[in-house]
Amino acid sequence: MEVFEGECLSVGGPNGSGKSVLLRLMCRMLTPDTGEVQIDPRYQAKGNNFPQEFGVIIDRPGFQALRTGYENLRDLARIRGVVGRDEILQTMQQVGLDPSLKQRVGQYSLGMKQKLALVQAIMERQHVLLLDEPFNALDVASVDRVRELLRSLLHQGRTIVFCSHNPDDVDALATRRVAIVDGRVVARAR
Repeated sequence: MEVFEGECLSVGGPNGSGKSVLLRLMCRMLTPDTGEVQIDPRYQAKGNNFPQEFGVIIDRPGFQALRTGYENLRDLARIRGVVGRDEILQTMQQVGLDPSLKQRVGQYSLGMKQKLALVQAIMERQHVLLLDEPFNALDVASVDRVRELLRSLLHQGRTIVFCSHNPDDVDALATRRVAIVDGRVVARAR
């Protein structure tokens, strides 16, 4: 399987087929038993196994339950020092998450946690997004908002690989489709 710059690739398949594992392999959270995963050298920093410029949602990121959404994102942003307060606030607003909310993340609904995960995946303007079920737990209005946001990122030249069981999400975003069938990645018709 090859992922091309600027495309939106959907990865389908039944539960347990290996979609999440594939994304983990792509961002080097796992190493393959056989075969290899090649990452464009411009995304590889010396001494760092995790590709640079990758925004990732696999499962649900671990956030500090006793801190606000903004505080969690601010702490994550400090690691690389690429974005500051304004970019974090703007991205929170783009996904429909109130940056001034004083509620602790431990009290967030599933949909709010999903929005927070989306913000952490895109706030640093990463070039490649690996999104496992990015619309999970979102209400209809939030799904529409996130689809529009992802479309705008595609128009900016970003590359997106996402998994979704919802055919509407795939139809709305995918420029190309693959599926995992019996442990193999196969092209999927539109």
